[in-house]
Amino acid sequence: MPGKEKFWDYEPLSTGRARPVTEPESTNSAGFFADPFSEPKATPELKAEPPEEFSIPGGKTNWLVRRGHAFSFIGIFLFTIAVYLRPYEFIPALWPIRTMAFWIAVVTALVYVPTQLGLEGNLTSRPREVNLLLLFGLAVLLSVPFGDDPAYSFNSFLDFIKVILIFVVLVNVVRTESRWKMLLFLLLAISCFLSISALRNYRSSIQLVEGFRVKGSIGNMLENPNDMALHLVTMLPISVGLLLSTRNQLAKLFYLGCSLLMLGGIAVTFSRGGFLGLFCAAGVVIWKLRSRHRFLVVVGAVVLAGALLLFAPGAIADRFSSVFDKDQGSSVSARKDDLKRSLLVTARHPIFGIGIGNYMFRSNRALATHNSYTQVSSELGVTAFVLYVLFMITPLKRLRAIERKHSTTNGKTRFYYLAVCTQASLVGYMVCSFFASVAFLWYVYYLVALALCLSRFYEIEQGIGVTKPEQEIGINSASMSRASAY
Repeated sequence: MPGKEKFWDYEPLSTGRARPVTEPESTNSAGFFADPFSEPKATPELKAEPPEEFSIPGGKTNWLVRRGHAFSFIGIFLFTIAVYLRPYEFIPALWPIRTMAFWIAVVTALVYVPTQLGLEGNLTSRPREVNLLLLFGLAVLLSVPFGDDPAYSFNSFLDFIKVILIFVVLVNVVRTESRWKMLLFLLLAISCFLSISALRNYRSSIQLVEGFRVKGSIGNMLENPNDMALHLVTMLPISVGLLLSTRNQLAKLFYLGCSLLMLGGIAVTFSRGGFLGLFCAAGVVIWKLRSRHRFLVVVGAVVLAGALLLFAPGAIADRFSSVFDKDQGSSVSARKDDLKRSLLVTARHPIFGIGIGNYMFRSNRALATHNSYTQVSSELGVTAFVLYVLFMITPLKRLRAIERKHSTTNGKTRFYYLAVCTQASLVGYMVCSFFASVAFLWYVYYLVALALCLSRFYEIEQGIGVTKPEQEIGINSASMSRASAY
């Protein structure tokens, strides 16, 4: 045989079959960027045809197995640094260009559009998550003229357009597992930085809120202790999934260290919603892994519970007991009041809501709803609320299908662990966001995009929902080369 079998040439979607083709030994099958913790890949055997009963919910999109979007991915990577890390807060010389995230997004879009048209002949692939987000964006736009302050709603709508744009670019650009891991490494590095800063500040009693809670060392959406806890809760299960899915011992130590740091970071935020989200995410992982790793799961649960009891700050118990203290006069009563009021606003304006960002004009204390679900329903209407929930549930169904496919096999499949733990991350967000007004911020959109890309890699590897390569569908190779240069 002239070469090792590395790439897969897929038959039309109607057949559902895959056959190997040869590729020279020098071909790098790791993708555009190499994974620093990747292991040598063995020569793949002929893949068996997937069982006919297996399907990916919402997975009817024909994914194209093509390289490209190199510059667009670099733009997404830099944009993520600008949004999450905000380097100009740490480097004073960058302060004059503090709008870097906006300009990076503009340049990325300008590069992405012609490249995508050259590669696939459309502006975006259309999995169900993309369709749901586009409909949700339409609901945001329709709420603007019905807002209590239409001008304020319109400005909020313009901000949300960036979220939609970046989500679409993410879904189409992160088309190799190496790129997916690079983006995850970046988010994990930022999460570890937040956790280390939080633990140091707690020990030194600086940057505290309410006298004992640590706020994030990065401004904007990660500064509030509750929001920082929400972000860490969504990243912690993914770190555990990466730990379980690799055989590289150095990588395992790295992911274990990331997980412990994030656990400590969550603890010193004293976020009640963060702890509830953490417990629910941990419960999902424990429940789903119990059949394959019963002993490991029991030991892990005991160790986790013991660590929280022994090392968690003592004020956590007081923090949770304040929920039931009727005379404490804390934020609990205000949040209950806004929850009831946001439900009342939803009942009075069920079609178009009162305009994105306008709930604070109806609040008794000029506050947000502190609940993403009623934030959407009161500001955009019931239809938008349904779209928002479906947007989060759809990737759960995709990941559940992957998990179910491998739940009865004894082999350690990386997709199985990543699917289980990404589900836990989504559940953690859904729980934490019940106590925070974050429906229009980046958290869930990055998470859903990463989950969708994971499903894409799995479908391509299994030969499900993919089209034939460009050389078999008559695409001009010269135009493909020019498009890939972007």
